[in-house]
Formats: sequence, structure tokens, C-alpha cells
Amino acid sequence: MTTARSVTAALISGVVVLTAGSLPSEAAKVAPPRQIAYHTWTSTTDFLAGAQHGTTVTDGALTFGTSTGSTSYVDPFGDGTAKSYDQTSWVSPHVSTGFGLTELVASWNATTPPGTWIEVSMAGQTNAGATTKWYVLGRWSGGDDTAAGDIHRTSVPSQGDADGSVAVDTFTAASGRWLDRWQLKVTLYRLSGTTQSPVVRSVGAMASRLPDEKKVAASPLGGAEGIVLDVPTYSQETHLGHYPQWDGGGEAWCSATSTAMVLDYYGAGPTAGETSWVDPADADPQVDHSARSVFDYAYDGAGNWPFNTAYAGSRGVDGFITRLRSLTEAEQFIKAGIPLVASLSFKKGDLPGAGYGTNGHLMVIVGFDQDGNVVVNDPASHLIPSNGEVRTTYDRTAFENAWVPHSGGLVYVIHPSGLQLPPREPQANW
Repeated sequence: MTTARSVTAALISGVVVLTAGSLPSEAAKVAPPRQIAYHTWTSTTDFLAGAQHGTTVTDGALTFGTSTGSTSYVDPFGDGTAKSYDQTSWVSPHVSTGFGLTELVASWNATTPPGTWIEVSMAGQTNAGATTKWYVLGRWSGGDDTAAGDIHRTSVPSQGDADGSVAVDTFTAASGRWLDRWQLKVTLYRLSGTTQSPVVRSVGAMASRLPDEKKVAASPLGGAEGIVLDVPTYSQETHLGHYPQWDGGGEAWCSATSTAMVLDYYGAGPTAGETSWVDPADADPQVDHSARSVFDYAYDGAGNWPFNTAYAGSRGVDGFITRLRSLTEAEQFIKAGIPLVASLSFKKGDLPGAGYGTNGHLMVIVGFDQDGNVVVNDPASHLIPSNGEVRTTYDRTAFENAWVPHSGGLVYVIHPSGLQLPPREPQANW
């Protein structure tokens, strides 16, 4: 499990429709729409459509061009010393949702050489006609060599105002507010006097407006029945007490462990040299490395969603955050050979066979049995410290209800760039 966090979407009321020729007394309630749209910029053409403020586009990625100024940054988790960083920025075009978003989660893929980092922010126009301020959704550095100018990667708390707020990594509109359009800003930083540059390969965001549903019906089978991907199994429970400076050790490393499993599935995990800092008695040092590499110092946890996909992206694969509407959609990814890291919460007994309850947990959807039940790599491993306890099968209806109404169907999508994503719905959520 991971530290409890807010995964409750802003709510809209259910929808009642009348069929042709029906009387009002015959009105039937139908499942309200799950409005989810994902948009990304990930090519030369995409980035050139935005506003360049000192950035340049090289080989389909954003990099430093000419500095537009410098900023003095005091790392709140450092020694209190201010460091000077040159900066440039890129601002995306506006994206209209068509439904008025109440939540937004950004994600990005970037490499940050020592002494460099990026900041991702969002702004939008509210239904009241106001333009919001820029909300910081993350300050990201792939390394933690602060002596070389790296920063402690961090979310930014206490940004709330009349238009909305940011809960760790999620913008949430204020009560009675929504955004009709949004845009992102990426600011690139490098230590003044140096020439290294961050390289941003992609940046995007998932916008959503979700109904207030306590329970959902099991979705139709999607064609992945009997397909199980060979994702390695790692238990977070085998890491209890390891490196407590990063989210207290293994007990809270569900997200980092899930990310490590998917990376190793693609052969993109850290090398022995990269994990040489880990105690050699640890059989799965890639899990410790993952926890260290995704740790959010303000949140004080390893469960920051975009930090996990950004870590994956720093290893040469692509990663982003979105929400899926159902397990039917999840099956399309399994058919494409892409496992999914899913965010769930449930009371003990609500997910038969788990053996625990949780306010927030992540596990890897690796396939489906012949009946459409969900085959997962659950890093909680029935609370037994054994990799052999990680692979399990959960009832389709129970799993869907622990996932869709609670996190809104949130997933990490991590895949090699050459592995094609499945066909999308008309309202594209990937």
C-alpha cells in the first residue's frame, strides 16, 4: 500500500434520459458519462505549435535555446543555500475539453542531466470566465546529486485559491467551478554558467469530469480473455525497513514496485552498476532504486503518479497518466502487450482474496483469465513477504469497483515508443 491520498474526482449529477415516445414516468436512469480526454505534445510539429520562450526544438524534443533570464532557487529540502539557474520555457496551445474539466493530471518524459531540472505548470479558463493562475504540478529532476545542482524533486503544496487547488499531482477545480480549456507550461532550468540542458520528449495531461458513482456494473468482455503478460513479480513486503528515508521503506512502495515490474518486463530497468548503492543482500535492488528515483520530497512518498511515469520515461520508454472508463478498455492494452499500473482503494473483504484493505494502492494489470477476471501482479503479495505471492486473480466486478469509482480508473501507461497503443475511443483518453 501507499500513503493515503486524495483520489476523489469532482462530481457531476447523474443523467436521466427519455426514450422516444416515452412518458416522464417511464424515464430510466442510465450510467452517467465518464468524461476523460488526454492530449499530448510529443513531436517537432507538436512543440512548434506552442510558444517558445528561449527553448528550441531538436529531434522532436524541447531543449535549451537562449536563456530568458535566471532565477535564484532555494531547495526547500536542501541546506538552505540559494543556487542560480538559467531558464527557458514553452507554453502549449489551449486545449478545449468540450465538457468542462474538474480534474487534471499532467505527465511528461524528460531527461535531466546533472544540474538541470524542469517545472510543469497548468492554467485554464473557468466557467466564470476567469483565467486562472499557473498551478505548479511538479518540479522534476531525474537525479538527486544536489552537489551537482540537482534539486530534490517535489510537488508544491498550498496553492489553493477560488478557482482550484493541487493535491500532490492533481489539479482539482473549486466547488462550482470547472475549466473549459487548459494549457501547460514547461520551464527548463540549468545551473547558471553551465551548458547542459534538460530534454523534454513529451508533455501532456489527462482532463476529466467524472460522475458520483459508488458502484459500477461489470463491463463487457473485451477480447483479452486468456491473455497473461509475462511481467516479473516483485513484492514490496520483502523490502520492509529498507531505506526508510524514502517513504518509510517497502510497506509504502506499491507504486515504485509496480513501476519496477513494468520496466523490467520491457528490459528497461536499472543496471547492476546503477543499483550498486543498494545493500547486496537485497534480491530485488531495482525496487529500492525505483523508490529513490520517484520519491516526492514534499508529499514525503513514492506514490506521486507522474513522477513514476517520468522515471520510466527517463529510462527510454514512454510513460503517461490517464484514466480508463472500464476493464473493457484495459483489455485493449493487454491485447497490445502493454501492462497497466492501476490505482485502487477498497475495504478489507471488498476485493476477495487480497487479505487486506487500503486507502490507496497500486498494482499491475497483467492479463485476464478465460472468464474475464483480472490477473494482476499485486506488490502487497497478500501481506506475505514473497515474490511468489504477487501473481493473483481478482474477480472482475470486485476489481472494477475498487478501481473505477475510487481513482476514476487511473492508470500508468508505460510502453516502448515502438509498441503501438490500441485504437482509441472518439473521446480519446490515450
